[in-house]
Amino acid sequence: MDEIEKIRQKRMMELMQKIGDKDDQPVQNAVDHPIKVDASNFDEVLKKYGNVVVDFWAEWCMPCRMIAPIVEQLAKEYAGKVVFAKLNTDENPMIASRYGITGIPTLIFFKDGRPVDKVVGALPKAELKRWVERNI
Repeated sequence: MDEIEKIRQKRMMELMQKIGDKDDQPVQNAVDHPIKVDASNFDEVLKKYGNVVVDFWAEWCMPCRMIAPIVEQLAKEYAGKVVFAKLNTDENPMIASRYGITGIPTLIFFKDGRPVDKVVGALPKAELKRWVERNI
């Protein structure tokens, strides 16, 4: 039954998008986990969703690993309002360079495909929540 409901919701979201109901952005409702982005889908994700937080990280980065569970929690809490994405800077140096990433973790808040704010370093969940709230 769960699987059928997921399929039904997905089809409804696709239909809503086709009729141009962009204000509600129903597709975001389904995104309750960080999306892995890379050179092949980065720009597409930014265009598809109104509010996107991109976590620029690397496997070897301990502060990145520390905030990973926080990013997962925030993705669940803000599902429908903000989509969270993770971009591995070692695997995607051109995108990291495009946004001037010199330290990681860096989180950039994008609105309608444009960067509007960023934070650098591992911050506590409460501070990240305040940052997200300021930018919604």
